Amino acid sequence: MKAQSLSVVVPNPQCINTCKFCVSKMSANQYKNQMDDNLPFFDLYVKDYLKRLSFAKDNGCNTVMLTGDSEPQQNRKFLTYFGLFMQLMANPFQWIEMQTTGVLLDQNYLRFLRNHVGVNIISLSISSFDDNENMEIIGCPAPIKFSLDDLCREIKKYDFSLRFSINLSSAFEAYTPEELFSTCYDIGADQVTLRVLYASSSDTEQGKWVYDHTLSPQKTQAISEYVKRVGHPLGKLPYGATKYSVDGMSVVLDDDCMGKKQCEEATDTYKYLILRPDCKLYSAWDDPASLIF
Repeated sequence: MKAQSLSVVVPNPQCINTCKFCVSKMSANQYKNQMDDNLPFFDLYVKDYLKRLSFAKDNGCNTVMLTGDSEPQQNRKFLTYFGLFMQLMANPFQWIEMQTTGVLLDQNYLRFLRNHVGVNIISLSISSFDDNENMEIIGCPAPIKFSLDDLCREIKKYDFSLRFSINLSSAFEAYTPEELFSTCYDIGADQVTLRVLYASSSDTEQGKWVYDHTLSPQKTQAISEYVKRVGHPLGKLPYGATKYSVDGMSVVLDDDCMGKKQCEEATDTYKYLILRPDCKLYSAWDDPASLIF
């Protein structure tokens, strides 16, 4: 077995945001949280958790992505434990990323992520370059709304690598490919992942929003063709996508954010493994049958 990365699901009872395209709201959460230090067998589950971390590392995972059904930074206690887990592992992960919309991140929190948790890359999920529209799409509560420009300056101040995970919504329809990438560069992105929005077949509010607000196929194709025309390939990722150099940034078009293609191909290579709060490893986000152990 080989896997490109390990997605660590940070446990939270509810996300602070209400993203209009949220994938996790399209399916029920069926996984118990065993990473709760109030539970009587917490010490046992910590051992189980460390065992899965080591298994993933031993099977080719060099990258950890802190992510989940909510904003990872909502659970600072878990992130504190995770930083300690890295110190306990004989062969810890050196490449640690966090996927977030950026909510709740300030100077003190960024310093904690850099110094204790060991995060190297902040991957910002962006649905629009307009702050008001971006906040509206992600459903950010009014008291904690933030400026994307200001947040990116703070992230770069602490010398994180900064990836923009661009959710290809209709908010980008008015941008030419040149304008899209020049804006990413001006705000400070080192890397850009272009994510085609996913909607399950279920008739959900989030699925309907995706169908109504996804970027047009014509504009998505134009962006893809632009990347191939002006960029030069930097290499091929294990799950098939090619990484390009465009305007000094590495760029990837991800049209398989749920990892479905790996299931269609009978291989023993996974786009990612998923470590859930039940302390078990899975290979698919939306199917508990993908349990590995």
